[in-house]
Amino acid sequence: MNDRGPGNRILTLSAGRVILILAALIAVAAVALSILKSRKNSSAPAAESAAPAGPVGDVASMIAALEKKMAAAPGDAEGWNMLGWSYYNVGRYADAVKAYRKAADIDPKNAGYWSALGEVIVLSGPGGVTPDASLAFGKALALDPTDYRARYFTGVKQDQDGDHKGALDRWIALLKDAPAGAPWEDAVRTLVDRVANQNHIDVAARIPPRKDIPVAEPARTSGDAVATAAIPGPTASDMQAATGMTPGEQSAMVQAMVGKLAARLDANPRDGDGWIRLMRARMVLNDPAGARAALTKGKAAFADDKSEQGRLDEAARALGVPAR
Repeated sequence: MNDRGPGNRILTLSAGRVILILAALIAVAAVALSILKSRKNSSAPAAESAAPAGPVGDVASMIAALEKKMAAAPGDAEGWNMLGWSYYNVGRYADAVKAYRKAADIDPKNAGYWSALGEVIVLSGPGGVTPDASLAFGKALALDPTDYRARYFTGVKQDQDGDHKGALDRWIALLKDAPAGAPWEDAVRTLVDRVANQNHIDVAARIPPRKDIPVAEPARTSGDAVATAAIPGPTASDMQAATGMTPGEQSAMVQAMVGKLAARLDANPRDGDGWIRLMRARMVLNDPAGARAALTKGKAAFADDKSEQGRLDEAARALGVPAR
């Protein structure tokens, strides 16, 4: 075994935890909005169905509402999954383990629940991919061999155990299967470069080229549906910020990722769903002015399409984007 020391092993694991931080943060809004929407459509008395106080980004209120919901419906696997997401996003990893384990116990054939459970076991543990986490990832892959998160962390375990070539093989295969524009692609590429260089393994000829993002008119899903939908990506993937990263570093990374989305939209503005996701990201980051600016730019990009403008307005209302 080529032991690079505990510090380098932590760096390897840390890189994985930043892979989908943007998706993780935006998912908080999706969960909160789903709760608000379900309460609005319920027949509960007004006092019970009122939305929690505070903006969409008020995660504490959202978690409290979801905890109450799960107390009343403990057999709801997806509810536990959403609660696990919520705990995960505020760093309550031990609680996330309990929530995801309940989801997996209720619906053991859902690969996403198992891979999510494995990840939070890693995050809540002493460091590294533990046997319990490996068991969860193994169950995920048995159900869905394409699960991106389980494949990634299985590679982390191989690297952790000294099988650097096996880890690189797994991660390169992951890159080959990555959908165009996958938000975790850059982090995996960086990790492959780091591990290959540290262990003197030449993989340059094996790294797949990036896939072009097809430019096409998006499907006309309703604005509020896009605003509250789960983020596209690897199953339920959501890899959190790294061990060893300060809060300031995490914040800077998230801002950079949101900035990258904004830059892509500036270059290719005919993407209604993209503008909706940018609005949602800005609201999660407590930047209502930025969300309003995204709405304005998005509507300008569709100046000739009143239907798409209406869809953007619909999404903005669902997200709580200020009118002025």
